[in-house]
Amino acid sequence: MFKRYAYGWLTLGFFLVSLALHWWFGWKAFSEESLQHGQVPQTADYLNEMLRDTFENWQSEFLQLLWQVVGLAYFLYIGSPASKENDDRLEAKLDELLKALPDGERRIAELDERYCRTHGHAKPHGHGAAR
Repeated sequence: MFKRYAYGWLTLGFFLVSLALHWWFGWKAFSEESLQHGQVPQTADYLNEMLRDTFENWQSEFLQLLWQVVGLAYFLYIGSPASKENDDRLEAKLDELLKALPDGERRIAELDERYCRTHGHAKPHGHGAAR
């Protein structure tokens, strides 16, 4: 399972290490500032401050990046018009060539069904209409 999802595991590891270091260095700075003001560092005050800072960072960085990467990958996957490559012209030319064959319309319909050109995502290879 580690080899198959190595990128995800490494990303999770980097995330956890960076989060732990962020909180550790945050505690160092918080406790030093508290001592400079003649106060004893309070864990509850530190947690409130760090949670606020962490969620502020996530809101401005992580969620933005998550939307850009995951959202755009999803829309590319479903084939939204904004993310489609311009292959419509090439497909139209191929359709015209196939129409010249005696059973061209049937072949076009089979290809459209197999690769779901009119109703969703392509089926896994080897499934669908006859070849």
